[in-house]
Amino acid sequence: FYDEAEARKYTQNSRVVEIQSQMSERAVELLGLPEDRPCLLLDVGCGSGLSGDYISEEGHYWIGMDISPAMLDVAVEREVEGDLLLADVGHGIPFRPGTFDGCISISAVQWLCNADKKSHSPPKRLYRFFSTLYTALAQGSRAVLQLYPENSEQLELITAQAMRAGFTGGMVVDYPNSAKAKKFFLCLFVGTSGMLPKGLGTECANEELHQAKFTNERTRFRNVKGKSVKKSRDWILEKKERRRRQGKEVRADTKYTGRKRRPHF
Repeated sequence: FYDEAEARKYTQNSRVVEIQSQMSERAVELLGLPEDRPCLLLDVGCGSGLSGDYISEEGHYWIGMDISPAMLDVAVEREVEGDLLLADVGHGIPFRPGTFDGCISISAVQWLCNADKKSHSPPKRLYRFFSTLYTALAQGSRAVLQLYPENSEQLELITAQAMRAGFTGGMVVDYPNSAKAKKFFLCLFVGTSGMLPKGLGTECANEELHQAKFTNERTRFRNVKGKSVKKSRDWILEKKERRRRQGKEVRADTKYTGRKRRPHF
């Protein structure tokens, strides 16, 4: 578990924030959500809410689960837009059937393979997690779980328990030939066996994808994806409006909202 100081340090690390944002963007993309309406997503191992920030930016709602009180305290401090639940997902997902339109998880599921207590059985904990997750997801939805498996046996154990719980799908590997950029996404389908998406960087012709993957800054233009550039005035106004709809107190908009301030030395 993280303590409060470690949780804050982790959340303030710019490299960590960048990686979490990239992986969250990819996970949400692999969910294949409808573009015409906001969805309710489950974020497993949400931590301090870095992945949830991206979900909110995309206009969706989310509930996050995490086993670390310190991480959730930082999420509360950061005033994330999702609802938070302190829970061990190895005990199951405690929501009604069909609650969620999708689920993402960033760098969390592999921890269920560890037996931290004598009573812990990794196969049982994984099956409990996947079987209750399957129930909590709506028919036709997906779960996309990014993970760091220690070895092929661990990967096989995780996948086998997911399939045993009723999921179809499989592993999507981005940039399989790159030591640094290689990422594993377990892409699972509920009720329907859809086509498994292709991993990025799996074709030689995808040079543009490689370049996009390694740019230091993700800029989002309205004329490309219909979204505002992050931290711009439009982006801030959209975020404030979302918070108002959620019944939260928000400062009034003024001519100074989103204004760039000169650096002070």
